[in-house]
Order: sequence, then structure tokens, then C-alpha cells
Amino acid sequence: MSDSSPRLAADPWLAIVGIGEDGLTGLSQSSRDALAKAEIVFGGSRHLRLAEIDARGRPWPVPFSVDPVLECRGRKVAVLASGDPFWHGAGGSLAAHLAPGEWIAFPAASTFSLAAARLGWRLEEVTCLGLHAAPFETLLPHLAPARHAICLLRDGNAAGELAAWLTRQGFGASSLCVMESLGGAGERIRTTQAARFDLADVAAPVAVAISAAGAAGLPRTSGLPDEAFIHDGQITKRPMRALTLSALAPRPGEILWDIGAGSGSISVEWCLAGGRAFAIETRSDRAANIRANAAAFGVANSLTIVDGTAPVALAKLPSPNAVFVGGGNEQSLFDALWAMIPEGTRLVVNAVTLETEALLLTEHNRHGGELLRIELAQAAPLGSMRGWMPSRPLVQWRVVR
Repeated sequence: MSDSSPRLAADPWLAIVGIGEDGLTGLSQSSRDALAKAEIVFGGSRHLRLAEIDARGRPWPVPFSVDPVLECRGRKVAVLASGDPFWHGAGGSLAAHLAPGEWIAFPAASTFSLAAARLGWRLEEVTCLGLHAAPFETLLPHLAPARHAICLLRDGNAAGELAAWLTRQGFGASSLCVMESLGGAGERIRTTQAARFDLADVAAPVAVAISAAGAAGLPRTSGLPDEAFIHDGQITKRPMRALTLSALAPRPGEILWDIGAGSGSISVEWCLAGGRAFAIETRSDRAANIRANAAAFGVANSLTIVDGTAPVALAKLPSPNAVFVGGGNEQSLFDALWAMIPEGTRLVVNAVTLETEALLLTEHNRHGGELLRIELAQAAPLGSMRGWMPSRPLVQWRVVR
């Protein structure tokens, strides 16, 4: 049986060295040896100073790029990164361009590890996020009473901005532990409440540990409230959305094509489940709503808006794991979709008109799958009493290609 595991070269040309705020004193002998052998050392200005690097030092370019390192392939090179280079560090960015035998890594304790150690938190139970390069909304799905999070921030001012954002989200009662220069001589740890944040002299490098309190947070099941989304009425309503997402069966890392996305509510909830979505929408005003909803729920990095009409707009997209079509369909679209989606793709179509329902009956006869007729009614005033107000029935077709 062959062994396909990565093998290190006898002498990799690149060493990726994690360094903490304690500088050289905190480095292992292996890390020190790697730095001593390097002809060139890349790192942030702070890292180069902490490691006492001489004229060999090369600061990272702005905007950040790994290209200068890759251009030195074959020479003895070291890269300095904060703590663990493969946790919100340069390690992953570099390794993506290298063969396993080209590099060796010497990680140090990450800021997350140091923060958890100071607070006595079980790290496996803590959400760890790099908000130095991501919007605060990225934190939103992880906020719930008594839940813990540790967040890396871009600078000292961001600590107050994060406190204000938490307060606006209803989490003003959260306890914030502001941690500066963890592990170094200038380490400082102060605790305050988000709504009462008054620390004016916070300095980088900084992390904030959050003990959430206040609002209930986002539900973790499908079917968020309709009022949580910006829309013009073109939205898959909450009960239907829950049933639709159940049929789509999102899984982390999977790709969704959301055809005729409207408000993008299906795409947003797919992304909250850990997937990536491509929302196809022809109207610019609705595309603006999708963009706003993606930002509000912290999924802008995983939700892509595609301006165009299916199937033409689908040609250059990565292959999907699931496709959702929300009504107003034509036979030509179904034919094109069936021809282009790979085997195993889950296809879900909702019909609210008789014409589209007839198309679904035809497609069900051709390709099989499941047909579901959904009829809901909501209690509403009826004179001095109450009665049931039925919504339009919906027919859903679910099939695996």
C-alpha cells in the first residue's frame, strides 16, 4: 500500500515562524535556528522588531501579498507571523502556493490560546474570530446569552467600535475583556461592559473576549423572521423558507445557486449554515436588498450576487451542490438546468401559479423526485372574532439529479 502523506524535504527553503509579544525569549531553539539561517526574513514591522531582525528584514507589502516571498523560492527565507501562523495568519496563504516539502512551520501560542489561558475558558467551547479583516457582523451568528467569543481586532479604536456595535445589536450587557499585548512586557487586561465602554487608550495588538448577554441571538434553525430581512415583498415567507431549506439540506462548504433570489433570504440562511451561495437576480433594487441582507447577517464573504438571467448567468459559476428556483419558471430553464447541473445535485422548485405547477407535474413525470403541496392559514380578525386567513397554496418539487 502506498503512503500518500506529505513528506518534508531534507532542508525546506521556507521557515514559517510564529512569534509572540515576548519576542526572542519565547521562541524555541528550532525557531531561533531557522531565523539565524535565513538570508531574508519577512514580517510585519512589529514582528521584525520583536525578533531583532537586522538588514535581512523585509516588511510585508501594503496591500498584503505573499508574492515577494514566493519570488525568493530556492533561497533561505523565514516568515514571521503572530502566534500560530495557521490561525488567522500568513501560514495558510503561503502553504496554498507551496508543495509540502518546501516549508516547515514553528508555531507559537496563539492570541486565542493566551486569552483563554488568562480567563480560564475552555478553548474548544469558545468562538475564535479574526475581526481585524472582517466586519463585526461576522460575529452575529455566534452571539447568544452565556456564549464566549475571542476576537482579534485591527487596532485600539476597533475595541470601542465593537462595543458600540454589540450594544446596537441588543448585547450591551455583554462583558468585554480587552486584552492588549498578551504575553509581552506591556500586557494589559481590563474588563468593562459593552454599553458602558469608556476605555480611551486601547493599543494594538488587541483582542476582545466577549461573554455575551442581553439579546436572545439568532435562532440556529431554518426560518428566520421575515422582518429580519430587507425586502419589497418578494421574499420566501418564513414557514415556506423553513420547508424549502429543509429540502435543500445545506451542509458546510456546499454551493447553492439561488435563481430569482428576490431578497436573498434563502441564500442568507444557506450561508449561515456554512455554505456559499450565488444569488441570481435581474433587478438592481432587489440586488441591493440582497447585498444589504448579506452584510447585516455577516455573510457577505460567502454570498455572491450575480446580475443576469438564468440559464445564461449560470455558465461561469462553480458547480452547485443544490439549486433553488423560486417560481415564474419556463420549460427551457428546466431543460437547461437538468443538462448543466452535475449528478447528485439537489434541485428544489417552488410553484405558486397554475402554469408553473403544470410544469412541475411534467418534470416530476420525467425525472421523479418528490412533490409536496403546502397550504397554510394564519389566524386573523374576522369581525369581532377571529378566523383563518389562508395563504396561496404552494407546490414544491424536490429531486436529486
